[in-house]
Amino acid sequence: MPPSADRPGSEPAAPGQGLAVAAESLYLANLLLAPGLAFAALFWLWRRHRDSAPALARQHLRQTTFVSLYGGILIVALSAVFIALGGLHWEWTWVLVITYFTCIHSALVLLGMFGLSRAMAGQSWRYPLIGPDDA
Repeated sequence: MPPSADRPGSEPAAPGQGLAVAAESLYLANLLLAPGLAFAALFWLWRRHRDSAPALARQHLRQTTFVSLYGGILIVALSAVFIALGGLHWEWTWVLVITYFTCIHSALVLLGMFGLSRAMAGQSWRYPLIGPDDA
């Protein structure tokens, strides 16, 4: 049977959808597989395409780059505050640091998976709370 145009998934990709998927994939790779290395690739991709990419790709690139920056700063800074206030030898300091890191990191991964699904669907996405406004 020849393929039918009525089948799901046969729609043409939105302009910039491939770049949007790449941005979201690099965001997740930064969190899960290759921290730092994937961020460097994501940052390079954002610098290269921030003005020339289609709107969908620009939006996903901007969101993932800035959420990676803000999320990293948030995790490091607040963990450092916990350590500074509790000291290195107090057990509860480490309970707080590990719990906080795990919760924030897990939330960023889940939001990244949602962002990837939106990019794969050709839709825009704004990360809640720390995602930049696209005004």
